[in-house]
Amino acid sequence: MIALIQRVSSASVMVSGVEIAAINQGLLVLLGVEKEDDEESADKLVHKILGYRVFEDAEGRMNLSVQDTQGEVLLVPQFTLVADTKKGMRPGFSDAATPDKGEYWFEYVAGKCNSILGKVQLGEFGADMQVSLLNDGPATFWLQT
Repeated sequence: MIALIQRVSSASVMVSGVEIAAINQGLLVLLGVEKEDDEESADKLVHKILGYRVFEDAEGRMNLSVQDTQGEVLLVPQFTLVADTKKGMRPGFSDAATPDKGEYWFEYVAGKCNSILGKVQLGEFGADMQVSLLNDGPATFWLQT
């Protein structure tokens, strides 16, 4: 399972011209599910997303997590994160989970994050989404379990 997390001042998702989710300070999390993912990898990733220290403390060091700052999370499904880009000029998706499995694990991660943090907004699985963000830093990190 892969999460590309971005520390944001704000972020939002639109589908068909309608805003379906928005957050202020927190993390925009793009989530990719691989075909071998399971509960253990999902739980590890939730722990990393919510505990990863990417927000500045009083001394200006990245020492605080989204939980510490009482920030929000915008979780967006993005199967293209699992693309194999090592060969050729076209991405391969043989490592990506099936749509049913991807949706199951996306919902699982969303539920776990929401039960712990309580401030989680969601993109729409399988939709053509437009994602806007104001990356704070910029600060972007690749997490993989």
